[in-house]
Amino acid sequence: MEVRVPYMELLRSPPFLPGGRGRGCLQKPFLIQAKRLGGLEKANTRSRGTQSSEQLKKRAPLAHGTVSPPLPVPSHINRPPYVGTNDVPEIASEIQMHDKESIVHMKAACELAARVLEYAGTLVKPSVTTDEIDKAVHKMIIDAGGYPSPLGYGGFPKSVCTSVNECMCHGIPDSRKLQDGDIINIDVTVYLNGYHGDTSKTFLCGEVDEPSKLLVKVTEECMLRAISACKHGTSFKKIGRRISEHAEKHGFGVVERFVGHGVGRIFHSEPVIYHQRNNMPGQMVAGQTFTIEPILSMGSIECDMWGDGWTAVTTDGSLAAQFEHTILITKTGAEILTKC
Repeated sequence: MEVRVPYMELLRSPPFLPGGRGRGCLQKPFLIQAKRLGGLEKANTRSRGTQSSEQLKKRAPLAHGTVSPPLPVPSHINRPPYVGTNDVPEIASEIQMHDKESIVHMKAACELAARVLEYAGTLVKPSVTTDEIDKAVHKMIIDAGGYPSPLGYGGFPKSVCTSVNECMCHGIPDSRKLQDGDIINIDVTVYLNGYHGDTSKTFLCGEVDEPSKLLVKVTEECMLRAISACKHGTSFKKIGRRISEHAEKHGFGVVERFVGHGVGRIFHSEPVIYHQRNNMPGQMVAGQTFTIEPILSMGSIECDMWGDGWTAVTTDGSLAAQFEHTILITKTGAEILTKC
């Protein structure tokens, strides 16, 4: 399946301006804005979060830190083809299918990503900087013979994405110290033996308030409910319906600007996975791999972009959480590949 206009539009924020594709709150090329589709407009309005509270308004806005230089990668490590250019690759139109041999490689990359993410989570403590987390992630991936996929992707300067509090996604690790009560999403992608494994999780830092804990809990539940609906022959739109129903029940909004994607030899490809209600066509096929990675917000589902061109934060400063797994579609269900 390919990206089709006018139903959806590939967006990029400055400084990455796509030829003839428009611009907006984005970063990775799998960031797609779904235009309103008739009767879906009313349904999608229910996806705005209503959980903002006076307690959340007291939280200080996320502050910029100092970004250190990119970390070196030994010459013997195999690099993805986009490394060395600041151009963001177009989302590939091919559906990535796997045979027994390639599934073995996919599992290896995904298992490494899962182990790295689990380790990164143990570092989440007050006073630890996201730059320290980046260094630890980088070392673990390199030591395992892999390459940190975000590094050099469209000019991204770090080896992992760290998105704190109101940051929806693509936060750049820097010198800011984590604070008691923060929530942080760590997004790890590993390139190993020619295959990408992609996963993320939102972690609690220190003593976190109950509304924030609920946001994190429900976001993970949304992802898992969506995965449980996946199998050969199932419509992709069922993913968005499952996520939206559960999020709305708890008063959270489903962010529409950022989507899941096919993953394998190519970092980002079709199919595009919408996490909100939608009427997009397409069915899952046994042997394909893609990510499901919903972002939920307590308030606004719209984002503002920082000047770095990557960091996307909620427009009203409300908290956002995200979880992600890479899955393999089978005849009877879906296998989560990014598990330890």
